Amino acid sequence: MGLFGSLFTGVSALFAQSQNTAIISNNIANINTTGFKRSEAAFNSLVTSQSRLSRYSPGTVSINRIQRVNQQGAIQQSAAATDAAISGNGFFPVKRSTDFGQEYLYTRAGQFSEDASGLLRNASGFILHAWPIDANGDLPANQGDLVSLVPADVAFLGGLTRPTTSAQLAINLDANQTPINAGSLQGGAFVGTTGATGFPIPSSSPAAFSRGLTVYDTLGSAQTLTLEYRKVDGPMAKARSETTVVMNRDTNLVSDIPGIAAGNAFTVAVTGTAAQEYIIGAPAGVGQIRIDTLGDLLDNLNDTYGVGLEVDAFVTPDGQLLIQANNVTDSITITDTAGTPMFGATGLNLPGASGTAFDAFTFDGTAAQSVTNPYGFTASQTNQDDFPALANTVNPNTQGWWELKVIHPDGSILSEGLLNFDGDGTLNATPDSAGEIAVDLSNIDWGNGSSLQSISLDVERFSQFAGNFDVIFSDQNGAELGLRTGVEITRDGVVVARFSNGASAALYKIPLVTFANSNGLTEVSGTAYSESEESGEENLREAGRGGAGFIEPSTLESSNVDLADEFAKLIIAQRAFGAGTKVITTVDQMTEDLLRLR
Repeated sequence: MGLFGSLFTGVSALFAQSQNTAIISNNIANINTTGFKRSEAAFNSLVTSQSRLSRYSPGTVSINRIQRVNQQGAIQQSAAATDAAISGNGFFPVKRSTDFGQEYLYTRAGQFSEDASGLLRNASGFILHAWPIDANGDLPANQGDLVSLVPADVAFLGGLTRPTTSAQLAINLDANQTPINAGSLQGGAFVGTTGATGFPIPSSSPAAFSRGLTVYDTLGSAQTLTLEYRKVDGPMAKARSETTVVMNRDTNLVSDIPGIAAGNAFTVAVTGTAAQEYIIGAPAGVGQIRIDTLGDLLDNLNDTYGVGLEVDAFVTPDGQLLIQANNVTDSITITDTAGTPMFGATGLNLPGASGTAFDAFTFDGTAAQSVTNPYGFTASQTNQDDFPALANTVNPNTQGWWELKVIHPDGSILSEGLLNFDGDGTLNATPDSAGEIAVDLSNIDWGNGSSLQSISLDVERFSQFAGNFDVIFSDQNGAELGLRTGVEITRDGVVVARFSNGASAALYKIPLVTFANSNGLTEVSGTAYSESEESGEENLREAGRGGAGFIEPSTLESSNVDLADEFAKLIIAQRAFGAGTKVITTVDQMTEDLLRLR
């Protein structure tokens, strides 16, 4: 066995080194292959055992291939938005075709592009599979199973429309705007009396400010909503003079207001308080308070009833007296007791009859819709339910009331209601259950065959400051019909389609498949792998979670082959092969010498 055993050992060395050279050659050949993972040779000795130490029988050498699938390749920038590389652990799930029964393969080659059918394929022709994303942005409930994956199909036969569901507005309303006397517009005796509230304000009354808002219906058509703003006296009990005299605090009630004489008197009563009598330009009797100027009346009313508590009395910007209840549920009763200073046609000329109460309102957005509801809306009109509820319902700012009308493109009113602003100019409103302060428009019929539509108008950034009416910004989430302009993959692995109207749609989310031993995967043609017993079962992970790596968009992973290292190994393999041939040559000569013995 000695000579012939050495011959067999030399032959095994040649075979092992030829295999090593083949592995090195394959690595070098794929140095530019995207996602390629190198292999290397591992040599093992095979020993022939002997029972006696005095004799030795040579063994041989065997070779195994070790895959280095878990070694990261360099990541290089790419110009294609659908190219993707994996930084860290994981593989892209792919199939050869969409035919039934095709097995899943796993690859790091992310050079994906759209084929003629709209499927994302890599350079080897494998079809990318991913989780579909539903309309709410959610993934399938069984996302841990391979059956949850579908082919990534980015084809759109038509375009994409995005109906408007919400809009944001930031608008400043001029605090110096003269409020509309709602009751007088409809000929009511008092603002607040049953059937003559004056709300809603007739559309014939000019708006203080209006602005169009473009939204999009379900067919992709642009629809223009008109928002009209009118400052109003508010939905509380109030008395407003209608004298032709422009007044201020220094106005003398006797000498400057025709029809008022010294000694005229009247009483004012607010819900829960006793009536207070005032006498004009004459000594006060028992229980009376003397007033000479309009400023005296304002000061006494505010001192008697408390500014910001029950009554707010002031001169309006157009020079008229306005007495308002702060609490929207209070009533005010004014009665002439001597002469007709308050109700006379030549006096302060309050509309209505002396002694008639200014009825209380109940600010209740949930009131039943009827002709007698607190705001006078008819059964065909939208009620206050569309508008945000007040945060302060006890004593809201009496000079911060605005009526907002939302008008359909055909001129009909979609909704109308009241907004109130605090003394600091911010909106007096309570967020709804979703944390939003919004005017909710429901079941809008555009009249063009599109689906009924609901839109939430975010009014949280509305303000009332002295100055110009100003639209700070307006935005909405809708878009007209748009054609697809491109597809891209994000770092989270989301396949996003972009459209010419500026809209985008998240179509799929690419999972990363991990294995307990990725080096144990079975290599298949096309720079891909299949599962094996050595690799363990697949695990589907979202990028960046559960040990999975990240998906780097517009990049590609290069081969992890080191050319210098491979050349060094090739030189060693060449020398080892030459040494093996030398062993065979030497044994051959020794055998020849043995045969020449006589």
